[in-house]
Amino acid sequence: MKKHRVLWYSLLVALFLYAIGSVQAQEPRPIINASLIGKVIDAKTQEPLTGVTVQLEAVTHSVQTDNQGNFQFVTGQKLPFTLIVSFVGYEKKQVVVNSSPTVIALSPVSTDLDEVVVVGYGTQKRRDLTGAVATLPEKLLRQPVSSLDQALKGGISGVQVTQTSGQPGGGVSIRIRGGASIQGGNEPLYVIDGFPVYNQTESTGVGSGTPVNPLASISPTDIESIEVLKDAAATAIYGSRGANGVILVTTKKGKAGQVQLNYDGSFGAQNVLKQIEVLNAHDFAILRNEALYDANPNLGAFQYRSQTEIDQLGVGTNWQTEAFRTGKIYNQQLSLSGGAEKVKYYLGANYFDQQGVIVNTNFKRVGFRSNIDANPFDRLQVGANLSINKTYAQIAPTGIVNALLIMPSTATVYDVNGAYTLRNPFENIFANPIATLKETTNSSNGLRILGTSFGQYRILKGLQAKVLVGVDLNGRNDKFYLPSYIYEGAGSKGKASLGNWDGTSWLNENTLNYLANTGKHTFNALLGFTQQESKNTIFNAGAENFVTDDLLFNNLQSGSFIVRPSSDSYAWVLHSYLARVNYNYANKYYISASLRRDGSSRFGADNKWGNFPSIALSWRAGNESFFKEVFPGVDDFKIRTSFGTTGNQEIGQYQSLSTLYSLNYLFGNNVATGFAPQRIPNKNLGWESTVQYDGGFDISLFNNRIQFTVDYYYKKTKDLLLNVEIPWTSGYASSLQNFGSVSNKGVEWGLKSRNIEGLFSWSTDVNFSLNRNTVLKIGDGASSYIFGNYIIKAGESLGTFYGNVTDGILQSGEEVIKGKFTGNASPKAGDRLYKDIDGDGQFTTANDRTILGNAQPDFIFGLTNSMSYKGFDLSFLIQGTVGNDLLNINRQNLEMFTGQQNASIEALERWTSSNPSHSYPRAKLDPAPVFSDQFVESGSFVRLKSLHFGYSLPKEWLQHAKIKGLNLYLTAQNVLTWTKYTGFDPEVTSGSNVQIGTDLGIYPASRSFSAGVSLTF
Repeated sequence: MKKHRVLWYSLLVALFLYAIGSVQAQEPRPIINASLIGKVIDAKTQEPLTGVTVQLEAVTHSVQTDNQGNFQFVTGQKLPFTLIVSFVGYEKKQVVVNSSPTVIALSPVSTDLDEVVVVGYGTQKRRDLTGAVATLPEKLLRQPVSSLDQALKGGISGVQVTQTSGQPGGGVSIRIRGGASIQGGNEPLYVIDGFPVYNQTESTGVGSGTPVNPLASISPTDIESIEVLKDAAATAIYGSRGANGVILVTTKKGKAGQVQLNYDGSFGAQNVLKQIEVLNAHDFAILRNEALYDANPNLGAFQYRSQTEIDQLGVGTNWQTEAFRTGKIYNQQLSLSGGAEKVKYYLGANYFDQQGVIVNTNFKRVGFRSNIDANPFDRLQVGANLSINKTYAQIAPTGIVNALLIMPSTATVYDVNGAYTLRNPFENIFANPIATLKETTNSSNGLRILGTSFGQYRILKGLQAKVLVGVDLNGRNDKFYLPSYIYEGAGSKGKASLGNWDGTSWLNENTLNYLANTGKHTFNALLGFTQQESKNTIFNAGAENFVTDDLLFNNLQSGSFIVRPSSDSYAWVLHSYLARVNYNYANKYYISASLRRDGSSRFGADNKWGNFPSIALSWRAGNESFFKEVFPGVDDFKIRTSFGTTGNQEIGQYQSLSTLYSLNYLFGNNVATGFAPQRIPNKNLGWESTVQYDGGFDISLFNNRIQFTVDYYYKKTKDLLLNVEIPWTSGYASSLQNFGSVSNKGVEWGLKSRNIEGLFSWSTDVNFSLNRNTVLKIGDGASSYIFGNYIIKAGESLGTFYGNVTDGILQSGEEVIKGKFTGNASPKAGDRLYKDIDGDGQFTTANDRTILGNAQPDFIFGLTNSMSYKGFDLSFLIQGTVGNDLLNINRQNLEMFTGQQNASIEALERWTSSNPSHSYPRAKLDPAPVFSDQFVESGSFVRLKSLHFGYSLPKEWLQHAKIKGLNLYLTAQNVLTWTKYTGFDPEVTSGSNVQIGTDLGIYPASRSFSAGVSLTF
């Protein structure tokens, strides 16, 4: 769409310049108070158009045509007139009129229904789709994000995108129509210019912290479009990798015509959304005194600091302020595109640099892209797509955010000599987080080369053969060093490690496509064979006890203690046969059927092949002869239904085999190395299969001004891959087997509306999704499994929190009656009370747990608005999640009130004899942490996610400088958030299939503002 719009604007400029030249040549005599009479007609049918807006340029005066298409002006301006003519469903036209009367012809424009969208192994017009396929709005592709998956937030119905880390280059978790797998993968399959990629980070075993998102190695500025395949009719063609949905990414291509050079550059800044309020030094000292006194009253009330010392403390160290900063964001893109009839090309280079909001964290990417398409002969088409991207990242160490929150404010970053204070000075031992951040080297550098090339030959009329080959070379080097002068490295006197991961994946696809049109019959058939293989190697080595810290990890041999190195290698292969048939009669009745047969090396010897069929039907009632008469305001109406099966092979490698692992043991007085079995074999291990039904309709109203899509779906995933308990006599505790099932059902709808068209235009995209996830069956006769603070239980959803329920605070005089509900052997006033769930007359942590909430939202939504007036354009995205709960582990840590670590500001409301609180317990030196409903919070939020404002200079201002277009713009991300969640950000998850919705020291999200310029030569 963007390409067509640029071409159209260019034609308008040419028409305008030509008209000016013609006017100057004719030199018409100016007329004042002139009357202009005209008529607007359809360029194809020559029929008059009613309700067309005709406006004089540079003034607000406008008229509309009557029932005969006529209009009339009486104006004080001089002839010639420049008119702007606009009408829904027709081209917007600028016309220079020299005389009256005049006739203006408008040509119909193609609608979104005529748009060609990418589907599996081909393309289709949107009006011919039988499956559930959605396209990301073009406006959302312009967001300054580090990876393409982040651009999907709030943009498409049925797609939930949640941040797993706010770190530069950090990842997101994507669920298309809900998650179903418990131990397998839940992320969708990405197909980038035809190459299938599963977005999974491989660990080198070096360093710490959240790894860089692999998709961040691909520049979002190179992307032309993103389509999301949601139902089985659309995804079954990808067989064993289609159960979690498929995201098709198409990069920019060149087009025939004049060479075009584009530059887009922006600069911005970002800050953390908020800080968590914790106690200052004065208030913390009082808390610690109380905790020490509670543990040993005989030592008095001022065991830590005297009142005089407390009064002199003041605010103390704000560890969050010490760590958080304003991070800079740079994004530079340069591209060259063009071509002739036979050859088209696109060349692009990108530089992206993002500083994190936490000191000494960043992400950089330098990339190059080359896309070339050629038609050397009439029957032959060839093409090649290649991207090379180099990334650099400094990663925040694991647990650093939690350390910033709990480090006491009375502790200092530096001691009196200017050296780092090593650690928390109290009983809980944790390191100085500022020293950890600034002095630890924790870097990850990557290189990714992703390319595809194809040749397509027309054998006969309608019959084409296509061969595609591709390769994905993905490597990463991780480097880690802990210096000896900070707490973590003091014991080892410096610790260095290096890790390397290399992944090589190659792809070959061979397809035959036949297209035939005979009268009212349209037939399209696809046959193919594909094969893909992936090989990965990992190596790491390290050393400790260095003489100097100056060499970091660059001289491992200088460490006197060598850490045992390790290496690994693994591979997988997938062979597939596929077929698809699309048929429609008279553009009214459609049927589509597909079948894919996959053979995967990941599964057992007796279950390596699986069949994945689908069928879809649709009736385009809007093309029936009676429809227009009965429903004159409806332009198009289509009913769709589909049914099919897809699979999930994301379980890792060699899970069906009895693999070995190495271990050391004593043989006499010597250490020997041997091997032992790691798991029991399972030759029947097979796919997780998802059966999905979808029913929906698409409707267009008022000259395609409003387009509305609704889908209802039900999908059931069976043969879940679970580690099932087996008898200990086997020598193993569990075995990976196919047990259990999970369902997802829901409703989603999308609305596109062109609200106003003309000199001022306004369009709206709205999407809404409701999904209900239910565990149907687990294991071999088991009804539930407990995973930490979560429970997997038949009849409940994945992500269900499981813990104790609070019941106020024990007050003075209640120790005998209610003390047994505190869980303490010696209850005291100020202890937290809990409910007796099992009714045995006392409280125990294990027996009195119950369901506390769920991380699954009731519904999610997104609202995008785009407006333009003359050269100005404004767009914004509002997104939201409603009804989900979050587990705030940060809050649980901060509400222990131990005096050994800092506490939340709520500690000021804690129970004391003078403040008998019913909400917060007393200070206590060594409490037993209890997970309860106190720390399960509402995760609902509404967010102004992105905001874009731009101005394009008039083309006539630029023509002398040989500039085709100049646009100045401002953008903002995470502008405003409305939520009751008390953590850093409600848009957070752990990324785990089971423990979703957990907020434990995750790198906080940020608010960013950028300014940029886009130039076209």
